[in-house]
Amino acid sequence: MAGKTVHAAGGIVVRNGRRPRIAVVQRAKDELWVLPRGKLKSNESARAGARREVIEETGHRVRVREFLGAITYRARGRPKVVQFWRMQAEVKPSHDIMKDIMAVEWLPLSVAVRRLSYPLERLFLRNVGRMALGQRRRRLRRKTRSHISKAKPRRRATKARGHKSRLRRPTASRGRPSKIAGHSAARAGQATILQRVLGRLSQ
Repeated sequence: MAGKTVHAAGGIVVRNGRRPRIAVVQRAKDELWVLPRGKLKSNESARAGARREVIEETGHRVRVREFLGAITYRARGRPKVVQFWRMQAEVKPSHDIMKDIMAVEWLPLSVAVRRLSYPLERLFLRNVGRMALGQRRRRLRRKTRSHISKAKPRRRATKARGHKSRLRRPTASRGRPSKIAGHSAARAGQATILQRVLGRLSQ
């Protein structure tokens, strides 16, 4: 009969800079390199436990972002599930690392993958690592797109203004009907004078 499932949580912790780095930690009990993670406490949510474990093992405060996935394996004959979130670390550490951790290293993605001791973790980081690092680029692209979309209505407004100015041009010809009316009035006056002259000649 299988034992009770052990639940743990951790993070793919990214520290930004000229070249983003990912945290890997070395455990003191076996000197193996792993992703920051640990068992959950009783009545602790996976997200909260992941953040706590990462702070304890790296010494950096973090902001928890989106869920990246989970890995499952057997440990001491019991099934174990470890959930991971993408986390953004502060540039400088603000806490002492726990005694169970010998060292913390911040490495480029490819180097971090090679440094991990467990093949399953290497495979997991290889699959989600680029996505974790790519979130920053996506945010920059979204900002650029929003900036472009905000600039477009201004161009349309200028076009609309030009269209209005074109519509105003016909108003400059308002004086023409008055001139035409003046000519017709003069012709009518001349007709009445001719009628009077012809009337006198006929008498």
